[in-house]
Amino acid sequence: MQNARHVNTHSKKGRIAYARQVDEMQSKYDFLIVGAGLFGAVAAHELAERGKRVLVVDKRGHTGGNLYCRHAEGIPVHAYGAHIFHTDKPEIWDYACKLGKMNHFINSPLARFGDRLYNLPFNMNTFHSLFGVITPEEARERIKAEIAADILKNSSGNAPRNLEEQALRLCGRTIYETLIKGYTEKQWGKPATELPAFIIRRVPMRFTYNNNYFDDPFQGIPEGGYNGWFDRLLEKVDVRLGTDFQKERGALEPLAAHVVFTGCIDEYFDFRLGRLDYRSLRCEEKMLPVGVFQGNAVGIYTEAAVPYTRVIEHKHFECGRLAELPVTAVTYEFPDTYAPGKTPYYPINDARNTALYNEYKALAARCPGVTFGGRLGQYAYYDMDDTIAAALAATAELAAL
Repeated sequence: MQNARHVNTHSKKGRIAYARQVDEMQSKYDFLIVGAGLFGAVAAHELAERGKRVLVVDKRGHTGGNLYCRHAEGIPVHAYGAHIFHTDKPEIWDYACKLGKMNHFINSPLARFGDRLYNLPFNMNTFHSLFGVITPEEARERIKAEIAADILKNSSGNAPRNLEEQALRLCGRTIYETLIKGYTEKQWGKPATELPAFIIRRVPMRFTYNNNYFDDPFQGIPEGGYNGWFDRLLEKVDVRLGTDFQKERGALEPLAAHVVFTGCIDEYFDFRLGRLDYRSLRCEEKMLPVGVFQGNAVGIYTEAAVPYTRVIEHKHFECGRLAELPVTAVTYEFPDTYAPGKTPYYPINDARNTALYNEYKALAARCPGVTFGGRLGQYAYYDMDDTIAAALAATAELAAL
């Protein structure tokens, strides 16, 4: 994912070359984009297409952000956890298809609890496995009866005080204890009784035998992984890898008239108002000497006693293209507490963090030369299609500067 214009400044030789290039620059860039992930790369591409001079910097040694794929014995491995593109917006699907050939992978994960497997999302296959029901009416009545029984037994008539009480009112005890409780507690690192109720506002249930996880009409993965997207998005801009903006901002900021920052917004302001909280993820990859390991791309482990939440078998993302390979690559995903030095994955949008982000947002509004974007820059959980749409909208405004 590097071309002749990319310089990796992790090495001493690279830093010298980078310094020489900076000295030789005869004019400023129009835009400095911090972060070569999806928001930053789309913004860079669109600005370059409009004739703007763009420099992208990233402290990692590769472009692509968390979409980066590492190739292992011919298998594209999603290095930062599985990413499946899906959208209900035809124009965003068309945009993705222009970046590379999309396959039509359909996400149909299997959840494991004990020695039983359950289809996700919750649908008639799930309800049949849990309750032995066959018709949608039987499933609705069983779930409704469980909810009513729990309300009668435990409810004081007040609003749910925590996630557990909320979930029991939405789906009943069997679904909650089998498929939600353990997974959620691992994901957030806290008992469900200590998590706020708003985390689980609804429990999507389908009363059809449809295992397609997403409702969106367009979904798939670029053939060979996401790296090709970023090669195309960044082919007309200068890229500096291994470059930590926070450490080198004194030299970098004067190079451009405007900064697009896609890192953590609290870090940009040197945490002057306090640190925002995140959840992280630890991925353990294994190459196994078998053609198939679990027979499905995504396995979800809902028991609290199993430390990982998902097992990803990457070759299945290629829709049979790699079926004949005698090996397979799997990744075990372990939810992790975020700390400096780890990768921030998920914002924790509780009352404290929402209030703190709003303070940082007000601070950012007083910085007319900086645009904040992406999950970390806007402290929001964006799907990929939302990220592309947000970057396109921001670019339309930035191009007029």
